[in-house]
Amino acid sequence: MKQSVVLLGKGTLAIRIANWFLNHSRYELRTVVPVIPEPAWTDSLCRWADAKLVPIVRSGHYKDVPSVMAEDWRPDLVISVFYDKIIKPWFIDKCARIINLHNGPLPKYRGVSPINWALKNGETLHGVTIHEITPGIDDGPIYSQVFYSIYPEFDEVKDVYARALEYGWTLFTQTMPLLERITPAPQNHSDATYYASHQNSLLAERRSFTRQESMEAANGRVG
Repeated sequence: MKQSVVLLGKGTLAIRIANWFLNHSRYELRTVVPVIPEPAWTDSLCRWADAKLVPIVRSGHYKDVPSVMAEDWRPDLVISVFYDKIIKPWFIDKCARIINLHNGPLPKYRGVSPINWALKNGETLHGVTIHEITPGIDDGPIYSQVFYSIYPEFDEVKDVYARALEYGWTLFTQTMPLLERITPAPQNHSDATYYASHQNSLLAERRSFTRQESMEAANGRVG
């Protein structure tokens, strides 16, 4: 019997992963839950799902997944790929397995805008992490990670983001065949860093995809 999958997320990597599940003989992609409104700067998960006839939760909220409140609703796997909502414990408890692909080297850079903050802080090493979703924010046990070099002296956010999508895809395809055999390792919470959305104004020249865009946006606000 195929394993049932629900995918939450947005953009190019979410589409690539959704397509992997759709075409895999072991999995049945039952539903996608997109980030709503979908960002205009990346590919549309909704458009992809419509073209592939995959059911969509058009509200963008996991609480609206069909039959989610039924006692027997229990997907084999829920995967979040850059989803924008905190998953509540009641939903986590209903999933046989629920994981997140995070654009940062956990336990460092929990929360939002991990690439922006890594460049702002002058890091030269960043990463992508697949971890178990828990009631906390990005603090669940880790299944797998990959680290890669970044260059704050000349990298823009968009450069590292593009790189992260490729490393994220490789990590996903390498992890999935082993997922049921991996015992996820607890994070070292003493090493954790966290950034919330209300701190984004502190990113200054790293707030947008390029430093030029950040400067233009700042000048527009001043004017």
